[in-house]
Amino acid sequence: MTVETITGYFTSYGGIAIFIIVLLEYMNLPGFPAGVIMPLAGIWAAKGNINFFLALLITIAAGLTGSLILYFLGYQGGELFLEKYLNKYPKQRPAIESKLQWVRRKGGIGIFVSKLIPMLRTLISIPAGVSKMNLGKYIVSSTLGIFVWNLVFVGAGFFFGDTVLR
Repeated sequence: MTVETITGYFTSYGGIAIFIIVLLEYMNLPGFPAGVIMPLAGIWAAKGNINFFLALLITIAAGLTGSLILYFLGYQGGELFLEKYLNKYPKQRPAIESKLQWVRRKGGIGIFVSKLIPMLRTLISIPAGVSKMNLGKYIVSSTLGIFVWNLVFVGAGFFFGDTVLR
């Protein structure tokens, strides 16, 4: 997916496009890099096409929704889902197995910190579900981490876009 394509979706579908693209990125699907999507949402806000805080809220809601989908897949499918996922993406096995242990040891703090680390921020949801982490703790720690991550990227796009537009 190119920057022009994403921008076209934003122009055609507004906040719904932002939500869907960010949701897919948080579900760890290839082709949806946060480093491109989030700043574009910020640039779009800087151009006056959407309110900055609304763009941020949409990205947070999408990020939490995507994270919860992976959490519930891990929770409901447990080891079976994890094995199928790891068979499809074998290079991620060491990261996920180590994260299972880490989630069990660190809990909510671990989820928060993981949401701030590229790759781990999307992958951590599966081990959190598999380990049956308390849903309330998961939601709070995920939301806080997603907020910080998205604020940095959407904010960077907003300020960069504002500078470019002058």
